Amino acid sequence: MESSRGRSTGATAGRSTGSGAGGSTGSGVGGRPFSRRWFLGAGSASLLTAGLGAGLTGCGSGGGAGGGDGKTLTAFVYGDDAVKVQQASVDRFNKSAAAKKAGGTIKLQKVPGSDYSPKLRTAMGSPSAPDIFFNWGGGSIKPYEDAGKLVDLTDIIDDDPVLKDGFLPSVLSAGDLKGRHYGIPMRGMQPVILFYNKSVFAEHKLQPPTTWDQLLDNNAKLKKAGITPFALGGSDLWPNLMWLEYLVDRLGGPEVFKRIQDGDFEGWGDPAMLRAAELVKELVDDGAFGSKFTSVSYVNGGAPAVFARGKAAMHLMGSWEYSTQLGKFPDFAKGNLGWAPFPTVEGGTGDVRNVVGNPTNYWSINARTKNKDLAVGFLKDCASEAYAKALVDNGDVPTTSNAAALLASAPNPEYAKFQYDMVQKAPAFTLSWDQALGDGIGTKMHTEIGKLFAGKSSPSEFVTACKGLK
Repeated sequence: MESSRGRSTGATAGRSTGSGAGGSTGSGVGGRPFSRRWFLGAGSASLLTAGLGAGLTGCGSGGGAGGGDGKTLTAFVYGDDAVKVQQASVDRFNKSAAAKKAGGTIKLQKVPGSDYSPKLRTAMGSPSAPDIFFNWGGGSIKPYEDAGKLVDLTDIIDDDPVLKDGFLPSVLSAGDLKGRHYGIPMRGMQPVILFYNKSVFAEHKLQPPTTWDQLLDNNAKLKKAGITPFALGGSDLWPNLMWLEYLVDRLGGPEVFKRIQDGDFEGWGDPAMLRAAELVKELVDDGAFGSKFTSVSYVNGGAPAVFARGKAAMHLMGSWEYSTQLGKFPDFAKGNLGWAPFPTVEGGTGDVRNVVGNPTNYWSINARTKNKDLAVGFLKDCASEAYAKALVDNGDVPTTSNAAALLASAPNPEYAKFQYDMVQKAPAFTLSWDQALGDGIGTKMHTEIGKLFAGKSSPSEFVTACKGLK
């Protein structure tokens, strides 16, 4: 996923959190054309760990990050339409008293989306490595942390009110590795949301489900009326993942996947994981996604079209769905697109306020930088009102604690506020599993999830297969 996951190519897919991932992180509520960054983020943007170790261990000890004297630090950034926010931040910081005190300036290096991950990987294994770099957190930075190439920001953040209090806690921690902070949020949020067709719901006297039983009851009524309950771009595989992410969270809480993310793959055998897989099978067997969802794509606009045209009543998708619909079906987006949280599941121990998806993108600092004070000072600008306002103007929903008052100027204030409140109130924001685990394991996991949804493996077989992912 880009969160750059993906959103799809063209004016239809959501913007990535990569604003990137997904491309810009953002919910991209401005109706601008998007790339498939978000969908690709977990793959190409997960830094393709194969071969990374050799590149890191082979880097020389001389030169330091940027190869300079610490007076000009290089910041690698994903070069997309949201980069203007980061450029403005650089320009603002370089004129600040903090930059003068630290004795230097920041130079932004924009790297085209398709080239970002391989170029970063190569640069990090060379004397000219960037001092600061854009990333997706979680599995995307684990190879660098394993190689000792990152500054552990935990104590720095805890000791600095600007950084500690400047961001929503669930987002700040979502990109962590083993409970340690290695990044500062620097783009917008992309939670996964339950979207619904208001006109279809009104016609059939339905309400957005708040419980799993209500969801199943809605499904039965919709199928009786000849309407597929949920659109699903199953051919892309990654949309399937969102169902498991939320079901596992609602059943067992964020701790279930956290165990797996931290390297204990026996966690795939947790009862919540098996039960989530069983619920997925029940949905598929019951026709909740129709009979042809494995041949429907999100990337090419198939699933969004089924949803917008009323052939499917709901769509579980990242927040960029609004932008996707605004670009392809503006009348539907403006008048009949509704949104709601994922429902609770009876017997589950997870908090219904928890969120899954792509929290944001992050700035991380290379441990070899020659001016850490300058780098940290620059990262603080991401907590400023000026930075948050620029994200809002760009159609994103900031992850800063000061953002709520700025959302009235968003392209769709009601939708922006829903997202912000949803994430602000979330006790936990679980990073998309594929991004959290990295490309190698994430790709294999997608394959197993695809088999489960296609009926080619049973829930127990799915669990067993995932235990063996290495």
